[in-house]
Amino acid sequence: MIMSGLAKAANTLKSVDYEVFGNVQGVCFRMYTEDEARRIGVVGWVKNTRQGTVVGQVQGPEEKVNSMKAWLSKVGSPSSRIDRTIFSDEKEIPKLQFNGFSTKY
Repeated sequence: MIMSGLAKAANTLKSVDYEVFGNVQGVCFRMYTEDEARRIGVVGWVKNTRQGTVVGQVQGPEEKVNSMKAWLSKVGSPSSRIDRTIFSDEKEIPKLQFNGFSTKY
């Protein structure tokens, strides 16, 4: 049986790294990121940097990763201000490398 392009895309697992710039520390950004990731159904991690940004990685089905990317670019936590979000190392992966979504320290 041949999978249609659409069915294959739905099963494609993606991984992407991100860095969020703006007022994103001290505004519960990591907690909201964790909640949103669990709500959408992606795995990965989030962490504050010494430079005042938030970095992390998101993995999951392509459409869910895209939803999370949109959230990280435009929504964030209620008190945050996102100036820009940089996504890097976006790639297809054979399987998820995390069991859930967590905050790293």
